[in-house]
Amino acid sequence: MPDTRVAIVDCGGANLASLSNALDRLGAVSVLTHDAAIIRNAQHVILPGVGAAADAMQKLASHRLIEVIANLSQPVLGICLGMQLLAEASAEDQSTCLGIVPAVAQRLPASLDMPVPNMGWCKVHQHQNHELFAEIDDGSYFYFVHSFVLAEGGYTLATADHAAPFTAVLARNNFFATQFHPERSAAAGARLLRNFLRIRR
Repeated sequence: MPDTRVAIVDCGGANLASLSNALDRLGAVSVLTHDAAIIRNAQHVILPGVGAAADAMQKLASHRLIEVIANLSQPVLGICLGMQLLAEASAEDQSTCLGIVPAVAQRLPASLDMPVPNMGWCKVHQHQNHELFAEIDDGSYFYFVHSFVLAEGGYTLATADHAAPFTAVLARNNFFATQFHPERSAAAGARLLRNFLRIRR
């Protein structure tokens, strides 16, 4: 899919190089940016993030991107922290988020056999057919690194399990998100990114 233009929103955090490299392997032309005009005009937008919700929201606010992102009409993909930023709020530092998904990110409960953060490969259970899952087997494994989650809701497309099930993939209108890192999830993650880039709105 040559010349697919993807704006990766620069909201801080690490792992941006691996995301850019994953898109390069798919033939997608991407740019890391906090320029509102570039984001508005991109064919697809990705909201990534590793870190704290409050810090990421502060960075978005400093670049006047909160309303820009909330009003996008093209396909948008939140990844990891990017999923939580789509929620109304996060229990992490009591942060107000973008308000696109009617949910509040809560900290994962911890136990001796279920430590937090949740780091590693988890099986993802698809709850409905969706174009994001084209050619991805139900029960495929994806790579997670996170401490906060969104509970199941009407927006949930797939779940994974820690101490309890949580939303692993969601969709609301033109906004999509994964709690896992598709760019670090081998063939299944690459397939999901490819499927996202094929979505048109």
